[in-house]
Amino acid sequence: MATEELEALNPIHHPPRFNLNPNPNPNLMSTSRFNPSLNPDPIPLLSVTPLPPFSRCTVPRLKRSVVGCLPVLYWLPRYSIWDYGMPDLISGISVGIMHLPQGMAYALLASLPPVFGLYTSLYPALVYFFFGTSRHISIGTFAVLSIMVGSVTERLAPDRNFLVMLNGTNLTEVNITARDSYRVQVAAATTVLGGLIQVVLGLVKFGFVGTYLSEPLVRAYTTAAAAHAVVAVIAQLFGLSTTRFSGPLSLVYTLVEVCSKLPQTHLPTLAVSGVSMVFLIAAKEINSAISARLPVPIPVELITIVAATVISSYTYLNGNYTISVVGEIPSGLAAPRLPDASLFKEVMGDAFALAIVGYAISISLGKTFALKHGYKVDSNQELVALGLSNAVGGFFQCYAVCSSMSRSLIQESTGGKTQMAGMASAVIVLVTVLKLGPLFQELPKAVLAAIVFVNLKGMFKQYYDIITLWRSSKVDLVVWLVTWVSTLLFNLDMGLGASITFAVLTVIFRTQLPKYSVLGHVPGTDKPWEAAGREVPGITIFHSSATVYFANADLYLEALKGKPGVFSVEEAAGHWKEPGGGDGDKEESLGDDQRDWCGRENGTVFVMPTTPRTPDDQCSWEYLKGSKDPDCATLGAMSELQDGDTTTLGSSSEDTLSRELDKVSLGSLGKWTWDIHSIILDLSTANFIDTVAIKTMRNIFHDFGEIDVTVYMAGCQMSVVEQLELGGFFSESITKGRLFATVHDAVLHCLGHQGTSTPSYEYSLVRDVHVYSSIEDTIWKTVYCFEQMNHVCKYVIAGDAVQHQTLRTLTEV
Repeated sequence: MATEELEALNPIHHPPRFNLNPNPNPNLMSTSRFNPSLNPDPIPLLSVTPLPPFSRCTVPRLKRSVVGCLPVLYWLPRYSIWDYGMPDLISGISVGIMHLPQGMAYALLASLPPVFGLYTSLYPALVYFFFGTSRHISIGTFAVLSIMVGSVTERLAPDRNFLVMLNGTNLTEVNITARDSYRVQVAAATTVLGGLIQVVLGLVKFGFVGTYLSEPLVRAYTTAAAAHAVVAVIAQLFGLSTTRFSGPLSLVYTLVEVCSKLPQTHLPTLAVSGVSMVFLIAAKEINSAISARLPVPIPVELITIVAATVISSYTYLNGNYTISVVGEIPSGLAAPRLPDASLFKEVMGDAFALAIVGYAISISLGKTFALKHGYKVDSNQELVALGLSNAVGGFFQCYAVCSSMSRSLIQESTGGKTQMAGMASAVIVLVTVLKLGPLFQELPKAVLAAIVFVNLKGMFKQYYDIITLWRSSKVDLVVWLVTWVSTLLFNLDMGLGASITFAVLTVIFRTQLPKYSVLGHVPGTDKPWEAAGREVPGITIFHSSATVYFANADLYLEALKGKPGVFSVEEAAGHWKEPGGGDGDKEESLGDDQRDWCGRENGTVFVMPTTPRTPDDQCSWEYLKGSKDPDCATLGAMSELQDGDTTTLGSSSEDTLSRELDKVSLGSLGKWTWDIHSIILDLSTANFIDTVAIKTMRNIFHDFGEIDVTVYMAGCQMSVVEQLELGGFFSESITKGRLFATVHDAVLHCLGHQGTSTPSYEYSLVRDVHVYSSIEDTIWKTVYCFEQMNHVCKYVIAGDAVQHQTLRTLTEV
């Protein structure tokens, strides 16, 4: 019979077909390897040949290493100008046009002169061109990172540190030139340090660090950061001069000061802000409505700043109405300079927060586009690329960068194919810095503040997450709310730390308090063992939704003892007690399930109701301690029992009952079984097991073994088996014969081991295929055929499942 035909017989369990040895030798087979009844260790043994050590450097290996560090060497030689040139050029010009207004506007959030926003849009994009693996993200300024940098610069370079006395007066004013120069140094030092942290994390393959920032956490964090950004630019919108606070509750203090100074609002500035916001919102809505009919989106921000600059230049808004403008923008590129290393100690925490947040935003956006367009993004290389972009950019007075959602969407929607689009956008910024920068000197800062405010609309929409999470996951909703509140109150750096800590605690609590269930059989499905299924008589299949470790090992044991089929003697006695008459004696009555109690036994304790229950009569029950062989102890000859071996609950005192119950208690476990002979622990959810859990498992095997209940493990991963071996779990009494690959295998073994014959129980899994791999890696298959559990036919079948694709019968047992 062909392999496919054999596997078709069993719709539930299909073992994988694989052959690790290209030259198997069937003549070296051992009978115990393919006969489970003779094999004390049913776990397949896989022969793994270690890889040869890297003793010498070869040219192909060196080439792969260089290409891995410089992805541009891989895709640039294969770049097709005819296929990708024009789409990348159009996309790059569109993104470059967006870089100009956003770079200058987000520089206000970082409390830096606007020209440094243009620098930040230039150098990091050039570096990412060589080292990045994502083809669609746009590296540059971003509102969240800008506000995080602004909190650092405001804390280390506040206005009060740069006050100077006016000549001949007692008045003071802020030395803006000195203040801005020092803030640039602070921002550059923070960016370089954050970039170095990212590079180190990437080199040690720590790219998975972004996974600790769940989507609800990141969205709540960016939503709270948007609130910080609004408060930061609201003074520019109203033309107010306020102090930006830092530290915990800085947002509250800043908002209180802004509200207190609202009567001092500069009306011309407010008018410019209002007109700019109305124009931006209307133009963006029109742009969204007709975007499907446009080859490229309308550059709304660029049109706004050009129109505002022209109007401001011809109407002299700064001179006539004292509206604050951008001021001098130097043409040309600034020379690189080393960051002030003395600032590293003061900005260490902020740099780490910038590194983690920036990477999390970039990798999530990059993986989204990669999944959509069918290519792979290397998380570790992305961490290195982003770190080099920040570190190199910091030497050219740039501040922290990451991918921007709005620009990346424009780059992807306008047809961008490769990183060449980022290079084209950097050229647009370079031309602006070299030649067009001085033209924007009369641009009102209120217009840039309006651009920031309108661009935060997408983050404000994230408040809808509260409704979505309320319907889907209350735990994620709590994470969202805690992240949002902590970021608002504790500022961005401490808020991020508090949010991650709380998110990790929710994971710990959920693994510490998992859901426990007893599995049963569900006929006719591809998942034959479920919590809602019909239990197999005499077998308890115990399942935990989380791995077992020190935090929940005791709870695992308590849950196992509390599941149906396992009772304490005290609980059983209390179940039969009923209040008596006025004399205060304890009375016992049989319940409706009296027939289920009669005749149930195990090797250590026998329980039998002695009188039937009537509405008015009391009932007593008796127990005795027998041998481990159920045939050697019966309830028929009560006269043979010694004193104290029989207890009638209706007539004995509580002290006698307690003393007698202690005699049959299982010591530390304190439990005894109720008509079960096997317990299967489903450990398929466990990906590790520690020493505390190993000790708990050993106690479970020992305690249930005292009452002749055999405990098995099923679904253990190889790493868990190795940890069990290292922890000394296996012994002469607990062998690897207690381990099974699946719950289904364990159930079949239990039924065959107990010699079960239950014609009334219709076992729907008529055929099951087991795969055993010998040391020589020959594939062995055993087919069990159950005919109403009355007769077992075992066929041992061998063959190379990979090469022959057929199996041949060797013998019938």
